[in-house]
Amino acid sequence: MRSRNASPSPESPPKSTVQQDTTPLKRPVLVAAVLVFSSLVVSLMQSLMLPIQSDLPRLLNTSADNASWVITSTLLGSAVAMPIAGKLADMYGKKPVLVATSAILLVGSLLCALFDQLSLVLIGRVLQGVAMGYLPVAMSFVRQVLPKPMVNSTMAAVSASLGVGGALGVPISAWIAQQFNWHILFWITAVLATAMLALAVAALPHIRTSASGRIDVVGSIILVIGLVSFLVGISKGGTWGWSSVPTVTLIVFGLVVLPLWGLYELRLDNPLVDLRTTVKKPVLLTNLAALLIGFGLMGHNVVIPQLLQLPTETGLGMGQTIMQAGLWLAPGAMMMLVLAPVSSRLLTRFGAKSALGIGAVVLTLGYGSATLFMDAPWQLMIASAIASAGVGIGYAAMPTLIMENVPAHEAGSAVGVNALMRSLGSTVAAAVMTGVMTSNLVTTGGIMAPARDAFTLSFIVGAVAALGAVLFVLLVPRGADSAAAADSPSGAEEGQDADRELVSV
Repeated sequence: MRSRNASPSPESPPKSTVQQDTTPLKRPVLVAAVLVFSSLVVSLMQSLMLPIQSDLPRLLNTSADNASWVITSTLLGSAVAMPIAGKLADMYGKKPVLVATSAILLVGSLLCALFDQLSLVLIGRVLQGVAMGYLPVAMSFVRQVLPKPMVNSTMAAVSASLGVGGALGVPISAWIAQQFNWHILFWITAVLATAMLALAVAALPHIRTSASGRIDVVGSIILVIGLVSFLVGISKGGTWGWSSVPTVTLIVFGLVVLPLWGLYELRLDNPLVDLRTTVKKPVLLTNLAALLIGFGLMGHNVVIPQLLQLPTETGLGMGQTIMQAGLWLAPGAMMMLVLAPVSSRLLTRFGAKSALGIGAVVLTLGYGSATLFMDAPWQLMIASAIASAGVGIGYAAMPTLIMENVPAHEAGSAVGVNALMRSLGSTVAAAVMTGVMTSNLVTTGGIMAPARDAFTLSFIVGAVAALGAVLFVLLVPRGADSAAAADSPSGAEEGQDADRELVSV
């Protein structure tokens, strides 16, 4: 086995042969705007199909169980893509991966826009999920290429787009689906993907990368098998039954494969994910906090819409349509974007660790307020806005805290793992919250629905998860969010300065 410091093998990808350009980055505001816009577009893929989920069996001429894969497939595609896209960006440069993921989104959108066959739509939705690999690469790219005064504000905006896109996608998609043919949803995303692709090619600079080696194909396959097994079991447990053979088998199989994948990665000189870095205390604790904050984001996105949409005959529901429910949640989504400058100021003044802790505390307050005020849509809107503000602040801080504690040449894959942890948290939250609400059903006015106590318990579970994130942040070593450690090239300064060699495309 070669030493980690050994020279690249002959099979390593060749270094860039393009002409080096050491001039300062031109049009940094345009670069920042492209990254934020594109991140928002790919985030829309999370919720694009939710408003028409109940109509999918009819639209695709299939069973309800088969149609549900249209939603699940995007989740699987994004979970698998995030760490792999980050690794590819570390090896070959971030611009090529950003261009490739934009093209993948375009192809996936066109497949869904042109066809009604379930198999082709599923392929398209998987590709749309894979395109979410854009997000972690964009986050690491922000720190690598933009001038220091712009880094925190742009990082906050890119991070916030993950929540904003997911929340705004529901009312926008509901309105479009109600007014037009459902394929229009995908023609619109195809147009947006075309804009992403053109902007990525024309506006983003190419950066010389010092990393070498080959992509770990075997490790990638094992990771895909483990993640897909676990996530399918979690996401389908409510439909198949939590004690059913398929559910238990998939979850257990995933939990067995993933540790084996970790052991395999530890034996490699150039692993897909350097687990020695991810188990460093600041990185590990940040990823655990990401898991719980991701839980917090999805938790209130599952519970509050159900409460809003329950018929008024239940004595608890508010009789809102799915579009109306989405509009009540929209201010919370916009709060994440509006607070991006606040998140930036917190990062600059107090550091990433403190900002992450503040975000987790605010998220806790959001869930706490929901337990007390859930009698009117405006009350739930306020609770959602508070929780979303906490998620926005936390999401802005996490990639910064990660990148300040990993070597610069591993920034993309490290941020990809962090994004994966958020996604895992959201998936688990959807299953847990659904399970909590269906565990206490009552019949009122001839309608069976969750009892008030079930909703209250759901909000308490969310608050406990957010408090867990606060605890993990408190355990992050003091000074972990300051500039880099002495063991180069881990530091933020090195990561930003050493990689600022712009090369012409």
